[in-house]
Amino acid sequence: MLSVFDIFKIGIGPSSSHTVGPMRITSRIMQEVQELGLMDAVSRCIVELQGSLALTGVGHGSDKAAILGLMGAEPDTVDPDWAEEAFAEVKKTDRLTLPNGKSIKFIPKRDVDMRGDIVPLLHPNGMKVTILNAMGEYILTRTFYSVGGGFIASEAQLNSPAKDDLILGSSTGEYSFHSGAELVEKCNALGKSIAELLLANEDQKRPREETDQRLFKIWEAMSGCIDRGLSQEGILPGGLKVQRRAAKLHRNLVENPGSNERELLFDWLNVFAMAVNEENAAGGRVVTSPTNGAAGIIPAVIKLYCCEEGWEEKDCYSSGRIGRFLLTAAAIGILYKQRASISGAEMGCQGEVGVACSMAAAGLAAVWEATPDQVCEAAEIGMEHNLGLTCDPVGGLVQIPCIERNAMGAVKAANAARIALRATDAPKVSLDQVIETMRQTGLDMSSKYKETSLGGLAVTVPVNVIEC
Repeated sequence: MLSVFDIFKIGIGPSSSHTVGPMRITSRIMQEVQELGLMDAVSRCIVELQGSLALTGVGHGSDKAAILGLMGAEPDTVDPDWAEEAFAEVKKTDRLTLPNGKSIKFIPKRDVDMRGDIVPLLHPNGMKVTILNAMGEYILTRTFYSVGGGFIASEAQLNSPAKDDLILGSSTGEYSFHSGAELVEKCNALGKSIAELLLANEDQKRPREETDQRLFKIWEAMSGCIDRGLSQEGILPGGLKVQRRAAKLHRNLVENPGSNERELLFDWLNVFAMAVNEENAAGGRVVTSPTNGAAGIIPAVIKLYCCEEGWEEKDCYSSGRIGRFLLTAAAIGILYKQRASISGAEMGCQGEVGVACSMAAAGLAAVWEATPDQVCEAAEIGMEHNLGLTCDPVGGLVQIPCIERNAMGAVKAANAARIALRATDAPKVSLDQVIETMRQTGLDMSSKYKETSLGGLAVTVPVNVIEC
């Protein structure tokens, strides 16, 4: 089974599939070069970004991420400030420092090849890396795919047939699950909540204390991202001249605490979600939830509903409200990852914001003491009203419509949880049915609406300048 920590991963913005994934790919390839004892022979590195990775490459930071990975950077540990400085230095000097300290000639405009004309058959986010020696001879050539949420897969892995139509997950243990129906059935049979069932899977991987500490680190990173987003002002990078709004909105809310507007709930969800996604757009540290493009929804809902009077480390443990939220949301995210996709390049934004909304609705319902059936109903409602959502970043940047779309997703998630808990009749649509509907919709959706910036708002909104 996938883990909660496969779904929630710490990385840097602006995109999990276009930034985190490419960095992991080039870093892994350089590790392979090192293990083969060939690092000293490296004289040139060529990165070919294909399909969606190329079409939104500069705006999504794919070129930057790939270069940083060649230098040995890892998404979960890299410092965003260092990353910006190192990337600027490579562009300025046309030189790249390899993980072993060796400096080689590297001309970004030559050695990062944007091949938007190549649409890979296995996945829209293709990436080919070639390593050469001083004689121009090939040392290594590898093709990988960034398949959403920071997950990567080799060509061989994607060419392998999927057993029982499951993209990932082959566990057959007592606590494994591969559908919403199986998840609820096992919870009811074992007398466990969804969070407890997933936790039983986690307990087979590591000691409970380690899981609790890692859950704390995930929320600590999410909360830190909110705090930074609420303190930063100015223009977001990229050329669209989008102004950060979260800090000003937050000040207005704090300075008017006595407001009795019924819509105040929306304001708080909006400001928390926008704070995260403004940080993501600026290349800050975020948590895939389940992707970077949808990273604001789950933290916003947790912040509002689980941290009313602050929070402590113990609240993030598996026995706490935040831990229960994260475990439940991860279980739902695992189903989407197994049975469909969380890649905007495959599914459109329904696979990112839609899945995040579904996960957040489930997590909140669990915190409100919903049954496993009600949790899955909340998740279904969260996705049902995001079906068909396209991915159309203006200028290839995760700013318009992505930041506001996260705010909308957070509000929808809270409402979905409420509807599920207030329901008096059995749902007519199951979670499994809505996941399959999302998958089929994604397969039928035109590629121009799937993270290529070739359709939707990306073409109707004029863009004059995009910084390179």
